[in-house]
Amino acid sequence: MAEKYTSKYVFPKTTNLLLPILVLLIVGGATYVPIVGALGASPENTDVGYQPIQPVPYSHALHVGQLGLDCTYCHTTVDKAAFAAIPPTQTCMNCHTNVRQASEKLQPVRDSWATGKSIEWVKVHDLPDFAYFNHSAHVNKGVSCVECHSRVDRMGEEGVHQAKNLSMAWCLDCHRNPTGVLRPRDQVTNLGWKIGDLAAAEPGTESELIFNELKTVNKTDVITQEMLGSFLKDRYKIRDHNFMTSCSTCHR
Repeated sequence: MAEKYTSKYVFPKTTNLLLPILVLLIVGGATYVPIVGALGASPENTDVGYQPIQPVPYSHALHVGQLGLDCTYCHTTVDKAAFAAIPPTQTCMNCHTNVRQASEKLQPVRDSWATGKSIEWVKVHDLPDFAYFNHSAHVNKGVSCVECHSRVDRMGEEGVHQAKNLSMAWCLDCHRNPTGVLRPRDQVTNLGWKIGDLAAAEPGTESELIFNELKTVNKTDVITQEMLGSFLKDRYKIRDHNFMTSCSTCHR
């Protein structure tokens, strides 16, 4: 009778299952992860294009694009607080007490004014509760409204829609390279502003001061976005890469 081999180096038969399981995990992971990633980043799952019906057909294209109303006239806390305030009915009535008084589209505004009940606007750009976003921290560092909200000055009575996916990867692209989006603070609410407009800055403005400093430093009148962004990153004291990409910066 053969002697039973009991060496501690002999693996049990169940070990034979490890190889096929490992192969399945590798193949399955290589297939599953990209699919889940693609689905998670798809417009359908990031609310790109989301455009809820609002109680009043407010046209940013008219008020901002044509009439030149500044973003801060309605969203008064955008440079002071984490949130951009929704305007009270009083703000609407500052003009509409005398303008288009009989318009049916403005009946909800008049009803709100008469009853004191707030208009129930529908939130468009709605971040998850676990993501912290501070409007003032971005606006005061030279990040324009257009970077997140796109050209709302072209969005009409059909309502504002979400144009950017607002995903973590999208946020990190900017946090890793903020120089690509920085502009003078006096141009933050100028949604159509371009780097080429810096040379035509109005006298006495922050933009003109920055342009003149950049000309002196770079010894050229042709200022690029990289020149401007690098200059403003230091001027506005934007935090370093470690802080900008730290989990705790946005997840508190």
